[in-house]
Amino acid sequence: MRFFVSGELARNRLLQVIVVLYVIYVAGLWITNAGLYFSKMGLGYASVVEYYMGADERFLAPRSAQALLEVTHFHLFAMGMLLLVLTHLMLFVPLADRTKLLLIVSPFVSALLDEGAGWLVRFAHPGFAWLKVLGFLALQTSLAALILLSLWSVFRGSSQSYRSGEPRGG
Repeated sequence: MRFFVSGELARNRLLQVIVVLYVIYVAGLWITNAGLYFSKMGLGYASVVEYYMGADERFLAPRSAQALLEVTHFHLFAMGMLLLVLTHLMLFVPLADRTKLLLIVSPFVSALLDEGAGWLVRFAHPGFAWLKVLGFLALQTSLAALILLSLWSVFRGSSQSYRSGEPRGG
């Protein structure tokens, strides 16, 4: 932590390597997340409804509560840990506090929307399919922003913004 607070991140190559490798790892997760989503459904209403509600003509069973519970259980933990670390890096990006707040809150909210919307489609109403698409797109967009800003922060050479929410020159 002191490396970020003191601005030593810009001078500590090993810490920079750790941050860059972590962000590359998260970029891989971002790509595979999209791959998994599109292997199951698309961005259209009908494909989302079919995935959760099933389709007799294609011999697709509806998602069971147990199947959704297993996926949700793992995702809540894994996404929580991922977002804890990734959004923590936003504290050290030289941006205004309001922007940082948006960058920290949006991935958590969109991850909950993405996860919860599947339950709503299956057990409340198929109309929530649009919420699933919105949650997925918002999550992917917010993760991409966090990835790019984390890399930008490392390569720009200054982490002085931890002490103040106002952007500073490097």
